[in-house]
Amino acid sequence: MPDLTDPVLKLAAEVVAIDSRSFVSNIPVAERVERELAGFELERLDYTDANGVAKRALVAHKGPKRGGGYALSGHLDTVPATGWESDPWTPRLDDAGFLHGLGSVDMKGQVAAAIVAAQRAPADVPATLLITADEETTKQGAHIIATRSALAASLGLKGIIVAEPTSLAPVRGHRSHIAFTATARGVQAHSSTGKGVNANWQLVPFLVEMQKVFARLRSDPALQDAEYEPPFSDFNLVLDNHGTALNVTVARATAHIKFRYSAKVDPAPVVQAVRHAAQAAGLELAEQREGRPPELPADHPLVALGVALTGKAPRTAPYGTDASELQALAPCLVLGPGDVGLAHTPRECAPVRELLDAVPLFGRVLAAGVR
Repeated sequence: MPDLTDPVLKLAAEVVAIDSRSFVSNIPVAERVERELAGFELERLDYTDANGVAKRALVAHKGPKRGGGYALSGHLDTVPATGWESDPWTPRLDDAGFLHGLGSVDMKGQVAAAIVAAQRAPADVPATLLITADEETTKQGAHIIATRSALAASLGLKGIIVAEPTSLAPVRGHRSHIAFTATARGVQAHSSTGKGVNANWQLVPFLVEMQKVFARLRSDPALQDAEYEPPFSDFNLVLDNHGTALNVTVARATAHIKFRYSAKVDPAPVVQAVRHAAQAAGLELAEQREGRPPELPADHPLVALGVALTGKAPRTAPYGTDASELQALAPCLVLGPGDVGLAHTPRECAPVRELLDAVPLFGRVLAAGVR
C-alpha cells in the first residue's frame, strides 16, 4: 500500500497539516505550495478579505504559451473543524486506503494531484495551475484570478478542470448561490426588567415568509430543474443571536440564508420575495452573489474530453465550485478524486487510489492541450 512518502500523498498530507480555514490567512499554505513550483512562471495575487485577513491566490504556468492549453484548478481553504474529535490537522492513512484530515477531500488532495500532474507534464505540454482561496465562502480568490491575473488572461485557455471531488466522473454543470443576511436590531437589557427589546421578535415575521419560500421551492416546478438531484434549490437557514445569554434580551438577531440555483432557474422571484419580506419586517438585508451557474451542454468539447478520458457519463451537481467565477476565463469542467459526501464532515477523508489515479488523468487532460 502507498505511504506518505509517495509524492502526491506527501504533498497532500503536508498541506492538510497547515490550518487554512477560510477565516484565517492562507499565506502559510500558499507558501508551502509555492515550493513545489520551481520552473513555473508564478504570479501571486495577494488581497485582503472583507474581514481584513491576508489572502493569496496563485497562477502558475510552464511549457508553451500558445493558446489552447488546459488549466487545473483547486482551492486551499477549508471549512471550519466543526465536530472533529481527532486533530483535524494531523493527516493519517488508514488500513482501508484513505487519507484523513481536514481538507483531505475538499480539496487539498486534489490540489496535490494537480500540482504533481503539472510538474510531470513534458516540456512541450502547456501546464497551468489556478490555485485559489475563499472558495468555501465568497469565491473571492477565483474572482481575482478571473479578473486580475495577467498571466491567466495571456494564455488563451481552452478549458479549466476544477478538481473538486466527483469520484473521477465529469460534472458539466452545478448551482451557484446567493447568500442573504437579514439583521434585526433590539435593545440589550436584563430580560426580567422589561426594559429591553428582543430582536428575535422582529425577525419572526420574516422567518414565516422564508418558510413559505422554502416550501415553494420544493413544490413549484417553475423553480426546479429536473437535470439536478435534488431538482429543488437549496434554501438553507442559519440563525445567530451572537452569543446572547438566555436572561438577556437579544440586541442583534441575524438570519443567514444560502439559496442555490441552476442555470435554468430564474432566481428573481426568490430574490424579490426575500427583499420584500425583509423590508416589511424592517430588517437590514445584505446580499452576496457568486457568478452565474456554470453549465456546459452535454456535447461540449470539454465535456466530451472528460467522458473520453474517464469512460463515465457526464452529470450535474447541486453544490457550487470556483467554476462560477473561473468560467469568465474559459469553459469549466468539474472533475476530481474523492467523494463529496465526505466533505464538510468530521469524517473527511480521500481515497488514496483515486488521488493516485488522478495524476495520470490530469496529465492526459494537459496533453490534450497540444492537439
